[in-house]
Amino acid sequence: MKNEVKDSSLPNIIQLKGISQSYDGGQTFIIEDLDFIIEDKPDQGQFAVILGMSGSGKSTLLRYIAGLQHPTKGQVLIHGNPVDASQRVSMVFQQYSSLPWMTVLDNVALGLRYQGVSREERNQKAREMLEIVGLKGHEKKYAQYPTLSGGQLQRIAIARSLLANPDILLMDEPFGALDIRTRLQMQDMLSEIWHQFHSTIVFVTHDIREAVYLGDDIYILKAPPSRFVEHIKVDLPLKRDSSVKRSTRYTELVHQVEDAMLRVSEMM
Repeated sequence: MKNEVKDSSLPNIIQLKGISQSYDGGQTFIIEDLDFIIEDKPDQGQFAVILGMSGSGKSTLLRYIAGLQHPTKGQVLIHGNPVDASQRVSMVFQQYSSLPWMTVLDNVALGLRYQGVSREERNQKAREMLEIVGLKGHEKKYAQYPTLSGGQLQRIAIARSLLANPDILLMDEPFGALDIRTRLQMQDMLSEIWHQFHSTIVFVTHDIREAVYLGDDIYILKAPPSRFVEHIKVDLPLKRDSSVKRSTRYTELVHQVEDAMLRVSEMM
């Protein structure tokens, strides 16, 4: 496939141009000449899923977009401008990222605090977000395990990230540490939130069934030196619930992605 993926004349919300990454002064490259575009679809957003073998650079790409790491070569643009801290791109990690010495309410409101929002306003918005993610009534609890479950701690992270910046949300295997029942519940919750906020979500996972259920575009990285070699459009209904997983088309897409992953695993 052509590295740079663009389906229309819509403006870009995220663009990676000619990205390369070397950790030994250019003798070898982990990522090489990678291009990637996510367009800004108004009143819809995009849910892009990145798949790839371990070590292919999936998490590194998220760090580029978040401004946490800079590539050896190339540009990372958000809304056409070089990424910087002022753009407040939100990121949810697999590891629980809440501050355990703070309450649930204060954790969710943390981003607004750094933006200079008054305490009254940020607490009001945080309460509204906690209701959206199903944590109403937990505001005064400390954000720590085992007071709260793993799923609840990830709900806090999602709520905090959305409140700080509902436009772009990066998620690095956020459900990987959860039990299967909680993971399925979190998938449904995230799908509902995406439709409510029309966010642009870039989601890294190893779970193919999860990728097909949540994503509207799936991009697959080959092994280093990494670049995108497969782009699969998920032609399922935009609004989904668990019944989609019983459909013939869902099963066909899972098999299609599995076959693509096997092809990619054979590339050097």
